[in-house]
Amino acid sequence: MSSAQDNSRIALVLSGGGVRAMVFHLGVLRHLAERGALEQVHRLSSVSGGSLLVGLILQSTGMRWPGSAEFLSATYPALRDKLCGSSLQWAAARQLLNPLNWRFALSRANLLALALRKHWGVKAKLADLPSMPEWSINGTTAETGRRFRFKPESIGDYQLGYAHPGEFPLASALAVSAAFPGGFGPLALAASRFVWKKRPAWDSSPESAQPVDIGFHRLHLYDGGVYDNLGLEPYFDAGNGAPKHNGLFILVSDAGAPLPTGFAHGVMSPWRLKRVADIMSEQARALRVRTFISYLQRMPGAGAYVYIGTPNAVGGSVESRQHPAHFPTTLRRLSCAEFDHLADHGYQVAAAIADEHAVRSALVDSEAEGAP
Repeated sequence: MSSAQDNSRIALVLSGGGVRAMVFHLGVLRHLAERGALEQVHRLSSVSGGSLLVGLILQSTGMRWPGSAEFLSATYPALRDKLCGSSLQWAAARQLLNPLNWRFALSRANLLALALRKHWGVKAKLADLPSMPEWSINGTTAETGRRFRFKPESIGDYQLGYAHPGEFPLASALAVSAAFPGGFGPLALAASRFVWKKRPAWDSSPESAQPVDIGFHRLHLYDGGVYDNLGLEPYFDAGNGAPKHNGLFILVSDAGAPLPTGFAHGVMSPWRLKRVADIMSEQARALRVRTFISYLQRMPGAGAYVYIGTPNAVGGSVESRQHPAHFPTTLRRLSCAEFDHLADHGYQVAAAIADEHAVRSALVDSEAEGAP
């Protein structure tokens, strides 16, 4: 990560993983802030817990991306207090105390959106987001199976086309990004309220986009982790093994839980199907990670991969049940000890990666100085 600070703009990728991801990413951000690098974050892509975290950061700073000093002195302690003092999970469940919200019982992303607005104060619109860093909030379109992304100027996916978001609430976009099947149902979007446009080809100019009928009156939007739990696709072409933008240091913070070993479910257990889904999800994620790591090996200094499953002094062996990677995917309130355990792990893994980059950079410099 030293290369990012010296001569590159940072594209920051924050994975899903509930509150485990939120706090692990906070530890990574704390390390960046101590190095004065938050000012170099030019692009953001997030999924699920990563999206919730960025939304809460911006909410706490008046819709501004914080500088490094502000993050360390104000933003980090404020979010620690919030995540150790409140539960998004129960705040969402409490919305059902209002009979008017009973219609959302099977589409619980709406309840999460209400909790974000009413209990966490996230009342901004997509249009209120800062222009820097450019933020892509990622969901999944059930109707097309594509990545549905939210930005201040547009919403949509590449198969459907894109529409101007108008007054679309930030809280709803965050809830979509975290609407994992089984935990939170999809958020239904009234597609007929928007004017959808599509370019004749992917590399056509934005001005060439023409109005299209997307064929759906409503869209059902799930967690971005269903499609890509890393949130890496906006910046990295896995098929070509190459970045989509030049001059970006791609920093991936991955707080996805490792797939546990074992299979103890009975013949009639519905959890067998979940296990199969988990295996498929793990393989899809692993393919993206391997392609990205291969790129980093070819292009040292072009990015970094910070993984929660890395062993270190905080977590010890990854096989240990006390390791932060095994913290459940939940949105419950944390104890301060749990928060510090997860955040310190993120910080230390990021620091170890930065030290590795520093050593590699020093070796390259010394070889260059010794060249004839």
